[in-house]
Amino acid sequence: MYRSITPTRVLVVDDDAAQRALLTETVTSLGFTAVPAADGEEALRSHSAHPAAVIVTDLVMPRMDGFELLKQLEVLGDRTPTIVLTGFGSIDKAISVVHDLKAFWFLEKPVQAAMLGTLIERAASQKQLIDETALLSRQLSHQGVLGDLVGSSAVMRQVYSLIRQVAPTSASVLITGESGTGKELVARALHRLSSRAGGPFIAINCAAMPESLMESELFGHEKGAFTGAVERHAGCFEQADGGTVLLDEIADMPIGTQAKLLRVLEEAKVRRLGGKSDLSVQVRVVAATNRAPDVAIRDKHLREDLFYRLNVFHITLPPLRERTEDIPSICEAIISNLNQKHGCRVAGIHPQVLEGFQSYAWPGNVRQLRNVLERAVIVAGEGAILPKHLPAETSPKSSSTPAVEDGDSIRVRFGPPLSEVEEAYIELVLKHTNQNRTRAAEILGISIRTLQNRLRELAEKAAKTASGG
Repeated sequence: MYRSITPTRVLVVDDDAAQRALLTETVTSLGFTAVPAADGEEALRSHSAHPAAVIVTDLVMPRMDGFELLKQLEVLGDRTPTIVLTGFGSIDKAISVVHDLKAFWFLEKPVQAAMLGTLIERAASQKQLIDETALLSRQLSHQGVLGDLVGSSAVMRQVYSLIRQVAPTSASVLITGESGTGKELVARALHRLSSRAGGPFIAINCAAMPESLMESELFGHEKGAFTGAVERHAGCFEQADGGTVLLDEIADMPIGTQAKLLRVLEEAKVRRLGGKSDLSVQVRVVAATNRAPDVAIRDKHLREDLFYRLNVFHITLPPLRERTEDIPSICEAIISNLNQKHGCRVAGIHPQVLEGFQSYAWPGNVRQLRNVLERAVIVAGEGAILPKHLPAETSPKSSSTPAVEDGDSIRVRFGPPLSEVEEAYIELVLKHTNQNRTRAAEILGISIRTLQNRLRELAEKAAKTASGG
């Protein structure tokens, strides 16, 4: 059966009263909500008042026939999927309507109920994708939101604009940005706004994949291709056929595998390991990396020819510290999601906490912010997130810290005396080396004895401060 919790609304258009009644009864028996109309004019009025998810229409009718109905819908920009019914000998006309007026499909009369039900289900699924795409576009234009990306800052509006430009095309896209900035979210938005939205989205993390398994995961393998290959396996390109594949951390893919990937991209064909023939694949490729491409090429981590093949369109995601004005809206969206996930009732963030968030460097970007908020939401449970709900490194007091981590660098604010900056720097280096004092001394350019003496002085200073001396 084709029943669902909320029945799909289907507009049934036929000038023959008996045929219309039969179609209405058939559609209803399949579990849909059938709305009858005697011709195209009545159908347009009904659809305007209460939009249908799918339209099933005859072609030949008085006043306004099926051809004119489809033309009017096109003029109105209405993309509701339409199934055209045609009598014997009119198949050529039906095919023309499907091709020229972009009807969803056609069925020859007398209609088979099972086939009609299947087509309505598929058409309804397409309508859902159309509606989701329209929603994304409205969010993009008015709310500073695109899928799971949040932010209305100038840099994010530029990102949204680039996504909107390239999404409808089949061009390869390279997304760059620090870890945690949301590169996979951009890839998913590109997929959902493309004509491939109904196809699969397959993501593979090249940094997390052992080199011995990389080619099998990408291209697949035949049974017996290598030890342990006990059955045929379809790689991510086969799995993503008709959709999108995201190659995350592309600069961490072995150079030899990159050469084979380049061939797949250029020929749109893939051969499984141990296979004897190529398989054609239609896949939109999106790649991402947290490395600067020019540095990755220079250091031989990324093939230059592969870079040019992937870099047809380039989107760079800004780090969170460069769009701190987006932090309030990002926090609001994350907290709403976390309340649902954990059954909490957190209402917002204390202004002092928000101020601390906006002055913190966020080396882990939005991913780190989400992790911090998840802990805070669980600890708070309800009400507002207060400083006491936060880990020490992101609490408001850390905004006065003279030096903080900033990716692979250290950021020092103006104002504090040199002794405080030195103390903060030593602490950060020790943290970076997991408290390995020998390694920390090497980085600091001092002897281990000097480091130990300095740490002892700092400990004595802290003890004196704590005692009020």
